[in-house]
Amino acid sequence: MDPTFVELSRWQFAAVALYHFLFVPLTLGMTWILVIMEAVYVMTGKEIYRDMSRFWTKLFAINFALGVTTGLTMEFQFGTNWAYYSHYVGDVFGAPLAIEGLMAFFLESTFVGLMLLGRDRLSKVKYLAVVVLVAVGTNLSALWILVANAWMQNPVGSEFSAETMRMEMTSFWEVVFNPVAQVKFIHTVAAGYVTASMFVIGISAWYILKGRDLAFAKRSFAVAAGFGLAASLAVIVLGDESGYELGDVQKVKLAAIEAEWDTAPAPAAFTLFGMPNQETMKTDNAITIPWVMGLITTRSLDGQVQGIKELIEDHAERIRSGIIAYEKLNALRNGDTSDETKAVFEEHKADLGYGLLLKAYVENPADATDAQIAQAAKDSIPHVSYLFWSFRIMVAFGFIMLILFGLSFYKLAKGKIEQNRTLLRILVLCIPLPWLACELGWFVAEFGRQPWAIGEVLPTFLATSSLTVADLITSIAGYLIFYSVLLAIEMYLMFRFARLGPSSLHTGRYHHEAGGASLSLNPAE
Repeated sequence: MDPTFVELSRWQFAAVALYHFLFVPLTLGMTWILVIMEAVYVMTGKEIYRDMSRFWTKLFAINFALGVTTGLTMEFQFGTNWAYYSHYVGDVFGAPLAIEGLMAFFLESTFVGLMLLGRDRLSKVKYLAVVVLVAVGTNLSALWILVANAWMQNPVGSEFSAETMRMEMTSFWEVVFNPVAQVKFIHTVAAGYVTASMFVIGISAWYILKGRDLAFAKRSFAVAAGFGLAASLAVIVLGDESGYELGDVQKVKLAAIEAEWDTAPAPAAFTLFGMPNQETMKTDNAITIPWVMGLITTRSLDGQVQGIKELIEDHAERIRSGIIAYEKLNALRNGDTSDETKAVFEEHKADLGYGLLLKAYVENPADATDAQIAQAAKDSIPHVSYLFWSFRIMVAFGFIMLILFGLSFYKLAKGKIEQNRTLLRILVLCIPLPWLACELGWFVAEFGRQPWAIGEVLPTFLATSSLTVADLITSIAGYLIFYSVLLAIEMYLMFRFARLGPSSLHTGRYHHEAGGASLSLNPAE
């Protein structure tokens, strides 16, 4: 397989996936912010909360339209650029995707239509119910996508069939309740809540700085500050839980993220800063915090975190086992169905994927040399420095947002938010921060899985379609041009409606209402 072709296939899917995920977190979070605003309107009857919901729904609708469009394109790529992947795992991977399309997507889209067109046609309570169902639908959609993605990370509830030469599902419920899926779902939706909160609080801060729409802006600011503070705390707590799951089922990814070269005595230290060197397998200028990583990943004082060097040795043994599995699989396919052949294949079947790593060097893994086996074992470790720094920047952004939400909530409660113009300016400038954190999070999740398309089952370089480099260059150029146009349109519409502001709903109403008066956190006021 031409390495250039594989890299271009990965680059195209990465570009489309990362672009699509610009819209997903805002959709996940905005729906629940709209639920809060509509619920307060139903409880108090105050028109300002109804208009808050109307205004933020406009921005939500722009974002939602682009998210649906780019999501459909991304799913089509499984058939165009990753045909062997689709054949090999379609029996398992297709189930959650089908459910997402048939249930969550249609539920979400149907009620989004009612939300956008039914405001003046439905009663307050019925309209609130519609908004709640939109929020549930978007989160259900995310759930099934993340179940599918978690199976790629930790392929439970399935096994390889020598008869069909593909993965087959053995337990649907094991796939659904995959521990990686549970943690990934909650962590991702909480990150979406943070994204929407920063979006709302940043735009509201801009209105306050400009001295316009103050009654509206302060109430939107209050909703976003409270919701964002709770969501930021949830993201950090769930990030800790994610670390625990990594230590249990994705040891390679964890070791790479932490640049854990050697298996240190328990409990392992956390490397706060350093310069990972994959050639020497050392972290230069490392600054560590004792015990922290061991406590996060094992929840104990005596649990060890396996180092990269030990993992490479383990993988070399699994590759040798995988060679035996590959040989016996060929024997079965050639008609040798003896009990002995079947028994040996079943014994080594779990390591078949490791044997397939050798296909990057030889056509028949049984012909691999010791040097090729050693190189394939090294290839089973992703690029450490990329993961090390991406993870730390993501975490730093998370703590910055927690501090910003905490300060905003405190100053708002004190009735001094207008006097804190520096904080308001920072909030405006930090609107992009959660998107950067989310993109880095997905990079860590997906790049950290390499060299596997399906963890320990199917190497990425074997999962591609039969295309040419020219095909890929052409399609990548087309995607980049088309998506750049879509992004420009989306940014133009977002800026246009944000600048118009809530005064466009009732000209001049919020600019003059409430002047510079302080705002209580009581939503009824």
